[in-house]
Amino acid sequence: MPTSQRVLVTGGAGFIGSHLCDRLLRDGHEVLCVDNLYTGTRQNVHALLGNRRFELLRHDVCFPLYVEVDEIYNLACPASPIHYQFDPVQTTKTSVHGAINMLGLAKRVKAKILQASTSEVYGDPAVHPQAEEYWGNVNPIGPRSCYDEGKRCAETLFFDYHRQHGMAVKVARIFNTYGPRMHPNDGRVVSNFVVQALQNRDITVYGEGNHTRSFCYVDDLVDGLVGLMNTPDEVTGPVNLGNPGEFSIRELAEMVIDLTGSASRIVHMPLPIDDPQQRRPDISKANELFGWEPTVRLREGLMMTIAHFEGVLSDDQVTAA
Repeated sequence: MPTSQRVLVTGGAGFIGSHLCDRLLRDGHEVLCVDNLYTGTRQNVHALLGNRRFELLRHDVCFPLYVEVDEIYNLACPASPIHYQFDPVQTTKTSVHGAINMLGLAKRVKAKILQASTSEVYGDPAVHPQAEEYWGNVNPIGPRSCYDEGKRCAETLFFDYHRQHGMAVKVARIFNTYGPRMHPNDGRVVSNFVVQALQNRDITVYGEGNHTRSFCYVDDLVDGLVGLMNTPDEVTGPVNLGNPGEFSIRELAEMVIDLTGSASRIVHMPLPIDDPQQRRPDISKANELFGWEPTVRLREGLMMTIAHFEGVLSDDQVTAA
């Protein structure tokens, strides 16, 4: 197999996708970044536009794509509740039709393909921490189900294409990820807290703040995606990718206030419907299969994320919500 590949990244102008494009270019690959720019932005890949091995194509994965590539990372889908609940029908279409179209492309050109799935397939888990063998506890008709069930259906399609057509597929279940280039108004907890703290506004904690999450810095996550893609074809996953360090939401809020030196107060709001109480990955499979484990501690990653948002806010790119 040649060392330099032509790699397609759908959702490549998004938060995680743009960091993945950076990494693939550093590794010497040609990168075709495909994004409809619904939640992704040109700014996220602006520094790459002058690179001769990088191409940005505005395209919606709900429609077929005819290109020649060696590998496909399918990351296209709104990933924050504010964005994926804005047009829930389109969110489901993006996960399901997008998977069908990218799998069809991979089948035609005999490309290896990776699906960016999510820890949301576990729903509000009755098993803790979550291992890949757990089938989850998902509400199929709730307001989050457009995302949760769309991703679960995408996984089904990937494994059916693998069984039926012998295709080389990989499925990564991504847990909460944070870092530079997060959308400042996407409603996700890290970006919410950091922007609120930097603007000395009240920090909104839903519920008592005792529910927990595990936060993985984006560079660690990208290492995991690339590591999984580079495993032998018989390795399909699903494989959890996330940081097993578990923090309560209140602990996160207090850490952000401390690191920013903010005058913000913590205020409490009702928990959203179907919001999981606990979330922590069992990453033993990723460690065994390709030696992956995150290295960036939460405090260190938050400092880099805060520095990014300080620059964004100073450029007046964010208005107070």
